[in-house]
Amino acid sequence: MACIVYCALAKSPVSLSSARPSPSREVCVNCAWIVLKCTLFVLYDSCSIRRQTRLFLKLDDFFWRERLSRLALPYGIKGSGILECRTCVVIGNGFSIKNTSLGSIINKYDVVFRLNDAPVRGYEDDVGNKTSMRLFYPESASSNPTLHNEPETLMVLVPFKLQDLRWLKEILYNEKRIRKGFWKPPPLIWLGDPSKIRVLDPHFLHQTAERLLHIPKPVHPTTGILAVFIALNYCDVVHIAGFGYPQSNNQKHPIHYYGYDTMRSMKNSYHDLNHEAVALKKLEDAGAILYLHPHL
Repeated sequence: MACIVYCALAKSPVSLSSARPSPSREVCVNCAWIVLKCTLFVLYDSCSIRRQTRLFLKLDDFFWRERLSRLALPYGIKGSGILECRTCVVIGNGFSIKNTSLGSIINKYDVVFRLNDAPVRGYEDDVGNKTSMRLFYPESASSNPTLHNEPETLMVLVPFKLQDLRWLKEILYNEKRIRKGFWKPPPLIWLGDPSKIRVLDPHFLHQTAERLLHIPKPVHPTTGILAVFIALNYCDVVHIAGFGYPQSNNQKHPIHYYGYDTMRSMKNSYHDLNHEAVALKKLEDAGAILYLHPHL
């Protein structure tokens, strides 16, 4: 899993008390390629190996730094600076991202995950306007996804039930809509680009529930924690923002950076939010994820 090795091998983990994290190559050096120093050998042009020659490469003088070498891998390290490091940020819908002015930073990441029908227009200062992937299900779908997404945004359907796949089929083939089986009426008309639609492999939802959360069936993970798990498997660097809920004793506090829903609306939530908060804390403590803003 990307970045899990970071907690064990990194020399100086990023601290929340330091400057605000950014999707930089330096972060990638500290995270994704740490393990390579234990597996790659220095290959020299001659057979003469001096006593002071190091057996292993160090990241300090290898990746993303200029070092003279006539040969490329596997006989030298010429051109190693062009190795890709995919930086990702998962933007939750929580109130905690409001008034953070993170928008310009979020737009710099290689991949930006967004959730459900969370708006972008009008909130760009805090959440940015770049969207690489948006995870959703029928009940959380916006009838016109072009309003808050880019033309190249991948719309990723998370199939929680058979009715979700049926809904997509009815939309794509313009078949008669069957509205039974949904806890909230999904859009009857969906103006998304069919070429940008993807269906998430249920394996990711299963692994999120079983390996990350260790929760029993029938409690399903939220779209947010699912997106974090996907990012950990897809990206070299994973940062998050907009996660977490206000303290449960404040039932009138807004829960999103948009709209008017409060903690009262989460009273009968199907998800185990406390369990997910514990899982995120463990990932943060391990250095696998990093918050872009202070949080509880």
